[in-house]
Amino acid sequence: MLMPFAFDLFFLLINTIWLLLVVVGLPGNWLIVATTAGVAWWQWDPDHQLFSPWTLLALVAVAGVGEVLEVLAGAAGAKKAGGSARGSAGALVGGLIGALAGTVMIPIPLIGSLMGAAGGAAVGAWAMEMSAGQEMEVSVRIGVGAGLGRLVGTLVKLGAGVVLWLIAAVALFWR
Repeated sequence: MLMPFAFDLFFLLINTIWLLLVVVGLPGNWLIVATTAGVAWWQWDPDHQLFSPWTLLALVAVAGVGEVLEVLAGAAGAKKAGGSARGSAGALVGGLIGALAGTVMIPIPLIGSLMGAAGGAAVGAWAMEMSAGQEMEVSVRIGVGAGLGRLVGTLVKLGAGVVLWLIAAVALFWR
């Protein structure tokens, strides 16, 4: 078994990795929640709980709010620009592909992933709107809206992830 301090550092490192996954469009916030809940279960002691049920409930609530805000920001960007459901689907797929491509093509931590996600969402929405017969100017406007929405949504979700990380870290050391 790991020494308490080494365990704490390992826990924080794992949650940091999960937090970074948010930038590439993966469910890092939920992995923070799952890891914290798993450690709470693994270290369960009725007399002294490592993470209280209130801490776990707060983590679920913050992760849920982050998800809702991310979706709303992305949808608002595309909708405000006049996008269709087809364009939104293109933005979703393009954003995921772009985040992965940006991570590889622009090897600046976080920046490459964010730029790739926003650019991929823009290109995906633009391509799907063009394939539906939209005018070039309208398709470009929708693509830009989708890209900006994806960027804002990812940053909001990343902010929620930082809050999750801090809640888990404070609860870990508050024993």
